[in-house]
Amino acid sequence: MKKLELLAPAKNLECGIAAIDHGADAVYIGAPRFGARAAAGNSVDDIAALCRYAHQFDAKVYVTTNTIVFDDELDDTFRLIEELQTVGVDAILVQDMAIKASPTGGGWRGLDVHASTQADNRSPEKVAWLRAQGFSRVVLARELSLEEIREIHERVPDVELEVFVHGALCVSYSGQCYLSQHCFGRSANRGECAQMCRMKYDIVDADGREIAHQRHFLSLKDLCRIDDLEALADAGAVSFKIEGRLKDVGYVKNVVSAYSQRLDALCRKRPDDFQRASRGRVNYFFKPDLKKTFNRGFTDYFLHCKRDEQGILQGRQADIVSLDTPKALGEYVGRVKEIRRDSLTVAGTAAFANGDGICFFKGSEGEWKGSEKEVKGSDLVGFRVNRVEGNRLFPLKMPEGLRPGMVLYRNHDVAFEKVLSGKTAERKIPVKMVFREVPDGFELSFDEGIGMKDEGKCRNEVLKIEKTLAEKPQRENIVRQLTKLGNTPFVCDEIIIEGDADKYFIPSSQLTELRRQVCLTPKREGKEKSTPNPSRREGSRNFHEGGFLLNVSNRLAREFYERQGVAVEPAFELKEPPQAMLMQCRHCLRYTMGYCVKHGGQKPAWREPLSLRLADGRAFRLEFDCKNCQMNVFSR
Repeated sequence: MKKLELLAPAKNLECGIAAIDHGADAVYIGAPRFGARAAAGNSVDDIAALCRYAHQFDAKVYVTTNTIVFDDELDDTFRLIEELQTVGVDAILVQDMAIKASPTGGGWRGLDVHASTQADNRSPEKVAWLRAQGFSRVVLARELSLEEIREIHERVPDVELEVFVHGALCVSYSGQCYLSQHCFGRSANRGECAQMCRMKYDIVDADGREIAHQRHFLSLKDLCRIDDLEALADAGAVSFKIEGRLKDVGYVKNVVSAYSQRLDALCRKRPDDFQRASRGRVNYFFKPDLKKTFNRGFTDYFLHCKRDEQGILQGRQADIVSLDTPKALGEYVGRVKEIRRDSLTVAGTAAFANGDGICFFKGSEGEWKGSEKEVKGSDLVGFRVNRVEGNRLFPLKMPEGLRPGMVLYRNHDVAFEKVLSGKTAERKIPVKMVFREVPDGFELSFDEGIGMKDEGKCRNEVLKIEKTLAEKPQRENIVRQLTKLGNTPFVCDEIIIEGDADKYFIPSSQLTELRRQVCLTPKREGKEKSTPNPSRREGSRNFHEGGFLLNVSNRLAREFYERQGVAVEPAFELKEPPQAMLMQCRHCLRYTMGYCVKHGGQKPAWREPLSLRLADGRAFRLEFDCKNCQMNVFSR
């Protein structure tokens, strides 16, 4: 029986609680410092409150401490982790090996250590090495295929594998992007990425000839693998991660609900193979729709690719990139049918509301084909709907460039947002209650195993009271008082009163207190985490490219690698190498443009190397590493 975990992002305490309520088995949240999203820090008190809430359902809380740290930050980092341990956090996510070289050896009691995707985890050798260092879980690179995930699981079966299933994509392998640091001094490895991948670029050849003009060549669509959860589970993944620690609570509610319902369906389909990792039954009061929350269009990325005998990646998709805009398109709602001076009519079946946000591509060409895949231009234009009369929309201001036949998208749905702003789900743990007579009073038991494949968890509490026979049976009052579970995380599916326990008079206040005590009984205790056996530690494998790519920014990390025979250089953030590699990407522009001859593309007429050029003239050289199906971006 494999337990499947839906792992949700939490920008703050509100988002974390919403994630749990809507079916998440775990949440990950940023600490006050040292998380990979500098704008998404939270107080330790809020993290403690989230732990208390999540643990009611056996859900877990992971905290991101996955930036690289400098020497003068080491003591603060270790103090923070000790605080997180104290408040009941289940695991921390780590990139910097200084944490494994800490005075505790990375072995905090009751606290697992997960290897963040920022540690660049893309090979069986790297995952085996991380397991040998004591990491209980490894967050895999987003770029990996099912074939590669399966190989890692088969070769390192005793480590948990966490995979991304939804949300924004970084174009570079995580932890290997230095473009923001190079251009603005804002380190992606320090949680301060300037999102250079979302900017417009020209492509120019070695002679300075412009091949393509001002497109978003590095801006990828968003990840969506909701239809691939079963395949991922069969490949060895146990945790399915939703990206979005900067997203609001509406995004969390909608996306978590969609994926949680799909995982529930998988567990019902294969009850002997899978079950959810936490407890509780969720009742949803809305229908989730992934198209209605922020997205740049969807891709499953490289999930279904396979390597041939020559190691060439087959099954690549050319449309993983969002060339026209890095912004959210939203859902397709129809086409422009007619334009008047102050309004337009829409051909389609969508219903609109005052305040909806509509967008279109200015300058798009091509006749209407009845599909959202209409040929698009490069400038996204949006407008707000001021008034609606059926399928006629009255914008606050008529947008320029709008023409009949153009495709329309809705990136802000007022009606859906209104639904999300209310109560959209309720999570309860179904219990069977047993009330029985015991020698010194009465006992109430909670069996929390309702609907679970594993053994149920029981809570017991005894009410010591002098027994007094009642004039008539008390069953009705006993049931009424004991099943008033209200604001607790429980709901009673069944109550059994054994024997003649209902023949006694018991004051309602004492029944209420008995119920309260059972609900308060601690059901979750911390557990000791064993430090890895030193005999299992392995030496360094040849998976590191070495140099600054190891992101070593402090003395403890440097000593850690040197003890394993790995030569290190200062992190890019400490000393920028000349003509340095700034990105490593599985996304390849030569392939995207149809010029990869290994995949049947035409032979290019340009002279390489190609370069990406910003509007201000700054340029970055491209290297096409065909042997590894990889595109590298270098400084000039």
